[in-house]
Amino acid sequence: MSFKFERQLIKDIILITPEIHKDNRGIFIEAYKKSIFEKNGILGEFNQENYSRSKEGVLRGLHFQKYPFEQAKIIRCISGKILDVAVDIRKNSRTFGKYIKVELSAKNKKMLYIPKGFAHGFVVLSKTAEVVYKTQGEYNPNSESGIIWNDNDIGINWGINFEPILSEKDKQHLKLKDIKELR
Repeated sequence: MSFKFERQLIKDIILITPEIHKDNRGIFIEAYKKSIFEKNGILGEFNQENYSRSKEGVLRGLHFQKYPFEQAKIIRCISGKILDVAVDIRKNSRTFGKYIKVELSAKNKKMLYIPKGFAHGFVVLSKTAEVVYKTQGEYNPNSESGIIWNDNDIGINWGINFEPILSEKDKQHLKLKDIKELR
């Protein structure tokens, strides 16, 4: 089994395409193989896995965990379609405040690796979507934070022409420039 690893415009983010094996029974893919991922720069233990199911128009994010509880993530959409976004929040990075966006879907089977030091979010583009993601580091509720989804300094083009459905918590996030606890 093999994977294709593609570094994105922000080079620390990697789009992963697994090899798909088809036969008369259906398909089979390996979604993660530590040895191959490590050879391609994705290091460390993934020790938590999360699942969400959301309806069309739901926007989750932009979330991150504050130091020392930052989380790297491998995201995949197992049903439906999402636009996945990662924003560089590493203060000393030359790409600070820049973002990448990638369509992840059950159809394309692609996954996105986002290292520590990024805020993450996605919007659902299909009737429903199910998203699974592995994290390095366990969720710590006291370290939870986020950036408002429509921060005009970042200027994310979410590719939607409607007001997204947000949680009450996500509606309260600050702009990136107003967050003080970044490293």
